[in-house]
Amino acid sequence: MTKKILFQDTSFRDGFQSIFGARALTKDFIPAVEAAVAAGITHFEAGGGARFQAPFLYCGESAFDMMDAFRKAVGPDIKLQTLARGINVVALEQQPADMIDLHAKMFKKHGMTRIRNFDALNDVNNLIYSGQCIHDAGLEHEVVVTMMELPRGCSGAHDPEFYTKTLRNILDSGVPFSSVCFKDASGTSNPRKVYETFKQARKLLGDKVELRMHTHDTCGTGVAQYVAAIEAGCDGVCLGRAPLSGGTAQPDLFSLWHALKGTDYTLDIDVEKIMEANEVAKECLGDYEFPPEALGIDTEVIFSPMPGGALTANTLMMRENKTFHKYPEVIKAMAECVARGGYGTSVTPVSQFYFQQAYANVMMGPWKKITEGYGNMVLGYFGKTPVEPDPEIVKIAAEQMKKPVFSGDPIKHLEPGIPKAKKILEENGLPVTDENIFTIGALATKGGNKGLDFLKGNFKISVPKKKKEAAAAAPAPAAVAPSTASGSAPAGTKRAYRIAVGAQSFEVNVEHI
Repeated sequence: MTKKILFQDTSFRDGFQSIFGARALTKDFIPAVEAAVAAGITHFEAGGGARFQAPFLYCGESAFDMMDAFRKAVGPDIKLQTLARGINVVALEQQPADMIDLHAKMFKKHGMTRIRNFDALNDVNNLIYSGQCIHDAGLEHEVVVTMMELPRGCSGAHDPEFYTKTLRNILDSGVPFSSVCFKDASGTSNPRKVYETFKQARKLLGDKVELRMHTHDTCGTGVAQYVAAIEAGCDGVCLGRAPLSGGTAQPDLFSLWHALKGTDYTLDIDVEKIMEANEVAKECLGDYEFPPEALGIDTEVIFSPMPGGALTANTLMMRENKTFHKYPEVIKAMAECVARGGYGTSVTPVSQFYFQQAYANVMMGPWKKITEGYGNMVLGYFGKTPVEPDPEIVKIAAEQMKKPVFSGDPIKHLEPGIPKAKKILEENGLPVTDENIFTIGALATKGGNKGLDFLKGNFKISVPKKKKEAAAAAPAPAAVAPSTASGSAPAGTKRAYRIAVGAQSFEVNVEHI
């Protein structure tokens, strides 16, 4: 009997993030959502991840308003899903317990059905409280094991046994969940490894638990991964549709439909209606610029696992800072950062940590400057990495950051966030609503509160459109000293760089010695 494979349409969340750095205006894509529903699609990714921050930072919109518009467009019965990062939820920094709980309540209030919840370190302790909050809010909790391929010569994690052990730890923790997902943000896991992982997972979970997989087509093996997972017992996958599929985004719906011909599996779709919906989406996004690196295959990421959702944001930043010619060097340097950093999965925020450190290693010299995120990760401030980081790197990080190694629970040392957010709102004469409280808490950075800026009307619309008015509204790139032909500079030269990864910005000062 033919098995119908479930699928989530990720075009309007991960597709946006992977191709446009999550910068897409709600009014531009809602007609495409409506067309997709008319074509029979019943499950969409509708927010979370960088699609929480980007509406505020780049689109002049509230992410809550965007989710409301999405729900209105699809009606009451369609499943809407979002993405959360464990104790970071959808914020730019780790969140205290009260904000983690508020996250779940707000996403339930604004029409979401399910939250996929992952921790980049596969530290199950980071999933327990956040998962309980999701469940208690009346949402479906899809708990995640994160995957990737290790750089050449590395071993000790990210094999089927490691993933099965992580899943067993999830089961032993008692955290409630409605489904399980294996998430490969870089799309680099070898298909055979995927098959063995799903065989072991299905044996551990039994036949009744919904088992899903998520990947990207960045290195060209996404469909092969999905076929391997399906043959091993996977129930559902994430798929994009033209023009928001393939390359750095999810494998295309029609590609998998085609690959399953002649097998015992099928996708229950009306091909003609989906074609019509795709044409609507192409028309809706006709004014958007599609970066060439988002559309092609990049096999370099097999050796340095760069997630599709981060690759285009990183190349955009390097273009703005006139350092794009250094991109191949940075990608190669990233492999060492993974190998020596404890094997955290290259997915937000750890993928950013790897890239930022690799960028600093190329621009300043290897390990001359430990970046904040990478340093805090190897020192234990985000939880326990799959393997111990290189002791030499830990020592360098501790010395440069003047911080000790941390082995406690990351959220237990954080002060409650709601009282602080209320105070900020009151001091600025802004309405004290749950939405505003969460916005203030989620968009706080060391350089200022982006949520407060938005609520006060201090923002610029910056979306990747071809129209001149969109370009004129974009913020000016950071001032950077021109590089020499060799990419180096005389000793003593100082430069300031702004690294913008997704919705997060970091200032890096470089002194050439």
